[in-house]
Amino acid sequence: MVNAAILRPWHKVSDTIVYNEGNIIDRLALTLINRRLEARARGNASFLTASVDQTRINRSADATLITVTPLGDDWKAALHDVRGVIADALSTPPSREEIAREVAEFEISYKVPVETQETAAGSKLADEIAEAVDIRETVANPDTVYAIFQKTIPLFTPAAVLAHTRALFEGTVERAVLITPNAGDGTAADVRQAMTAPVDAATGSRIAATKLTFADLPPIGAPGKVIDAIPTGLLAIERVTLSNGVKVLFWPNDAEPGRIIMRVRFGGGYAAIDPKDAVYASLGEAALMDSGFATYGREELDRLATGRKLSLDFDIGNTALGFYADTRPADLADQLYLLAAKLAMPRWDDRPVMRALAAERLNYEATNGSPMKVLQRDLPWLIRDGDPRFARPNPAELAKANPEGFRRVWEPLLRQGPIEVDLFGDFKREDALAALCKSFGALPLRAPLPPVNLAPHVPAHNATPLVLTHRGDPETAAALVAWPTGGGRAGLRESRQLELLSQIFQNRLFDVMREKIGASYAPQVNSSWPLDLASGGYLAATSQLRPRDLPAFFVAADGIAADLVANPPSTDEIARVTEPMKQWITRLSTGNGFYLDQLQGGAAEPRKLADLRTILVDSASTTPEAMQDLARRFLKPDATWKLEVVPEKR
Repeated sequence: MVNAAILRPWHKVSDTIVYNEGNIIDRLALTLINRRLEARARGNASFLTASVDQTRINRSADATLITVTPLGDDWKAALHDVRGVIADALSTPPSREEIAREVAEFEISYKVPVETQETAAGSKLADEIAEAVDIRETVANPDTVYAIFQKTIPLFTPAAVLAHTRALFEGTVERAVLITPNAGDGTAADVRQAMTAPVDAATGSRIAATKLTFADLPPIGAPGKVIDAIPTGLLAIERVTLSNGVKVLFWPNDAEPGRIIMRVRFGGGYAAIDPKDAVYASLGEAALMDSGFATYGREELDRLATGRKLSLDFDIGNTALGFYADTRPADLADQLYLLAAKLAMPRWDDRPVMRALAAERLNYEATNGSPMKVLQRDLPWLIRDGDPRFARPNPAELAKANPEGFRRVWEPLLRQGPIEVDLFGDFKREDALAALCKSFGALPLRAPLPPVNLAPHVPAHNATPLVLTHRGDPETAAALVAWPTGGGRAGLRESRQLELLSQIFQNRLFDVMREKIGASYAPQVNSSWPLDLASGGYLAATSQLRPRDLPAFFVAADGIAADLVANPPSTDEIARVTEPMKQWITRLSTGNGFYLDQLQGGAAEPRKLADLRTILVDSASTTPEAMQDLARRFLKPDATWKLEVVPEKR
């Protein structure tokens, strides 16, 4: 990676409207450059990612920052190409069409807070006030900020943007840092030469204008119909079935004005992926949505999203794939279209896959730099007894992957399995139903899912911890001890009670580590219970610590487990975990996100709605006897699985 900074002295400013107008033009100038850099990176660029930014650092410097991650080992070519894009922005003003595109994006970024300000978190406002005081500025409400932006629009001329761009890349001094895994990859003289060598303006970096609109897009198919819409009996949530079998969990409400959240569940998740094709799981999360749909790639999709609040987010669960989005009433129909079109007309593009492969290779090496990164990388598959579908692919596995294999794996995965759309928020019922019929209701019938092939379990007990290594600070290590528990919705109350047991365990472990070891460690204890699988759950304690403290950590964890088995926790200990849990649930349940998280998939699995009614009782109340009973069942000394990450010997 190459990090560069153009530095200017920091000066106190008066937080006036004129000052903020200048800030907005600065931001526009940098956004234009970042747009061009991202467009080049999606093509055949020498860099994986690159960006420019401006910040005022600790009342000491006003800095313009440049960050470049090369696609391969040739960092000089990557830096040269990025400097060429910047040189073009410094030599020629942007077109009015480019400016108009970014102004439309700014418009939505300033307008959405106005539409949703009634439900803005108080903690967010407190943070903004504290930050403003720290930098001697002020805080304005969303209406005022939007009004200032509207007043600034006439100032966004090509000449003004060019002037602000040039000012941002002028400074008292320039500094650059090359971060490389090999000492021989560059010297200080190499960096100086690469930063000062002449470059030609990359005139080809500018993005051609296009007037693509949603009206130009092909229909998904013949619109479907609503077969039934049945009240669930929980709040005003309905269970809707469309004529092609798509199910919808549907709740129009005004709890969060101006906001709609949705989740689309389909397919079979990790369970439907053949273990021999595991490398394509992580590549799918990185590249699938960037491939676009029909004849439209990511650049065209970004154009469509200009001035809109639209998302194209994707993830993989144990037994379902998922799209998710956060949108607003005016964009609901188009958001539904985009997600349905991805299933109806998937597009296959080599470039996003090749970019994802390059990113995975670079990121894998970066994870070797600290014990916690190694733990985060390898734990998901190791704790499932080595199931490769949950593994971060290593460079050798990535070397075997290619765009052809990507399509072979993902094309059938997108066609199979039932679809459920969960839609909660500020929308009109009839409008949303009509949009659903034209989008997901117009999809063809789905192929059946193959038999579920996923039954994870924690590895067998090991008296001696499994050892992994890292290449970071030799005075840091990480440790984990896990006890297998269970899985399945039949054990829902059990899973909620285990959350309380894990918090009691964490409080004790924190106290013991401080008392016995005397170091400022912050151990974490968590419970994982997959509700959609019959097995694979565990309760695990982890901590980053010094290598010499590893034995003390395992002794402390084993001791706490043994004591919880032998003696019930006190009522005071229980109150320390149940009261915060009660407050947390009560606070979260004022927003739609809580209900979507708890109920997603509820149209196909109605039991989830009934289970929600008991969440407060199950999760925020317990007894000493219940906690001891869970400890006796699961915290068995002959069931532990232990792992440690230690410094690599040099």
